[in-house]
Amino acid sequence: MSSSISREKTVFYEALEVADPEQRKLFLDKTCVGDVALRAAVEELLATQGDAEQFFAESASSLTPLAGEIESAVAQSEARSEQATEEKSGKLIGRYKLLQKIGEGGYGVVYMAEQEQPVRRRVALKVIKLGMDTKNVVARFEAERQALAMMDHPNIARVFDAGATDAGRPYFVMELVNGVKITEYCDQNQLGLQQRLELFIQICHAIQHAHQKGIIHRDIKPSNILVTLHDGVPVPKVIDFGIAKATEERLTDKTLFTAHAQLIGTPAYMSPEQVEITGLGVDTRSDIYSLGILLYELLTGKTPFDTNELLKSGLDELRRTVREREPTTPSAKLRTLTGEELTKTAMQRHVEPPQLLSQLRGDLDWIIMKALEKDRNRRYETANGLVMDLERYLHHEPVLARPPSNWYRLQKLVRRNRIVFAAGAVVVVALIVGLGTSTWLLVRESRLRLEAENRERITQAAFLIKQGQIQEADRLVSKVTRLNPSLEAEGVLRTLGQCHMYSNELDLAVSRFNQLLQADQQDQSRWNSADLQMAGPLFIERGDEQSYKHFRQVAITRLAGEFTALDADRTLKTSLLLPADAETMKSLEPFARLATTTFERDVKDPGYASYLAIWQCVSLSLMSYRQGDMAAAKDWCQKSLDSKYDKVFPRIAASHIIKAMACHQLGEADEAQSELAQGKQQIDDYFTAGLQPGNWTEGFWYDWLLARILLREAEDLIEKTPFVGK
Repeated sequence: MSSSISREKTVFYEALEVADPEQRKLFLDKTCVGDVALRAAVEELLATQGDAEQFFAESASSLTPLAGEIESAVAQSEARSEQATEEKSGKLIGRYKLLQKIGEGGYGVVYMAEQEQPVRRRVALKVIKLGMDTKNVVARFEAERQALAMMDHPNIARVFDAGATDAGRPYFVMELVNGVKITEYCDQNQLGLQQRLELFIQICHAIQHAHQKGIIHRDIKPSNILVTLHDGVPVPKVIDFGIAKATEERLTDKTLFTAHAQLIGTPAYMSPEQVEITGLGVDTRSDIYSLGILLYELLTGKTPFDTNELLKSGLDELRRTVREREPTTPSAKLRTLTGEELTKTAMQRHVEPPQLLSQLRGDLDWIIMKALEKDRNRRYETANGLVMDLERYLHHEPVLARPPSNWYRLQKLVRRNRIVFAAGAVVVVALIVGLGTSTWLLVRESRLRLEAENRERITQAAFLIKQGQIQEADRLVSKVTRLNPSLEAEGVLRTLGQCHMYSNELDLAVSRFNQLLQADQQDQSRWNSADLQMAGPLFIERGDEQSYKHFRQVAITRLAGEFTALDADRTLKTSLLLPADAETMKSLEPFARLATTTFERDVKDPGYASYLAIWQCVSLSLMSYRQGDMAAAKDWCQKSLDSKYDKVFPRIAASHIIKAMACHQLGEADEAQSELAQGKQQIDDYFTAGLQPGNWTEGFWYDWLLARILLREAEDLIEKTPFVGK
């Protein structure tokens, strides 16, 4: 029984002894000062004192530690009967035959059941307790069912079915996990620290999966993580999402309300924000805190704060402890154990006590304490972030949780290169003494640590983007100081750059595309011409011609000698948005030759049956125009406009604009004005509605920017330059 319930009982009985209503009110004013929840609960008990006395006498052992369940239990106490406390073995619920009761929570009873059809198997069937089917409990039960149904992960118990009993009580059927809680499994099998960490990492992956589905577990503890054997291999399974909270989607149509001051979770594993009165600040980082407690217990055999002491201290003191009291480090916790306790704990981890202390002291201390930060902004932001630091520890790499000293970095370097250092110990020592080598080591380790930090930020940003949290993702990416080229990093930057474009935040878009193009430059595989196609028009739109010309030259140089027809099209039309010098024009000739060959091959099909071939017309018309061949430029534009293959409007608009400029240069004034008007109308119509992502048929946003940039050039040429007849 929780301390909050005990306190409510104590105050309740003391209040009963005060017969006078006014005196009783004064007593409650004094006793419950500052504790609105306690006052409300006691007054509720006083209002239904006969039922409450019977309830506490008969049902105290089955109470959940959650104080808020008292109200619903008391309200239903009249419906309870000794003859109908639980389902009997052998009873059929739906197509499931109950075999035996295997567990019980605050509002649900779990049975082992047997399913006959369509497959024969044993399952776990969870059904709401008799007398507990209040609106709040039913809502929470349905939330658990829906939470499980949303997830598909090998380390999360699967949900198979759901329904209602003949009496209308909801139930759901899930995977039967034949296992023991993770702490017991690890101790019984004397697993070493590395084996425990490997199991824990699997749990983190499961919680990360839940978070990606928008679900917070909120009750991570050993009894909710069972280890079962699959072909002799231990597999941890996360169970009981009964108090899970949806971060994105509504889990049930029924009201799921957390009563004022109600604690949701298990005190010893609760985060500081979970014990707050409102509980409104709970997010995925609350699970990170609970994972830190679990890891603490797996490695030391103890939780940072003793469960019994927390429960005895009362609700206010419990909250104060969790919110304000700093836990000792795991290694320090071990030093508080008696000799006998420490020996037993070490034996269960298959090491001697001094070794256990040594293994925990340092990196593991720092990793766990980062997960247990009171300020959630200082914790790992995702379960993946915690996993990455644990994997760094296992691979003898610098961990992010530890403030790195020079000596620490050097130790890690030596441990990762033991053979080299052992073979040349004398030489290495001599070199380390030298300032040059020591400086090199520090710089190298500093760079590695920075790269690790940036990798983690990118991974977290990718997760946030999937959750639709663009601003949070952008905040993380803005802290990236040295980008490691990777498909994930490039994808994150590309997405953020485009999102800023749609929001008309051009400065931020330029910043992200600059980072993207720098990553492309560092990537030694090949240049992504699509990035130049997006960034080029953006730089010009912002008036940053210097950046545009720089990356135009980099792209041409990187692609030279090995490029596809698509690369040729993108590079030509983007590189020729502004006039280019003779050297640049010469370097673009190989791209133009491939574009011409591609068009001549595809044009043989009726209607120019190639999306790329039609765009090649635009690229080649622009190439001809910049070379001064106006007749060829006009001819390529006409080929584009004559095509019946598609109606991609920015391509058509760009063709009209380039043709208008060519006609003007050829002295064909009326045709130039007509073509300009047609292109301008299409472009004006599009930008009136604002920049949109676009698609293959409507045109992408960067294609429309390309057309508008050419329109401005054409207007300057045709409307501001006096026409000189033939």
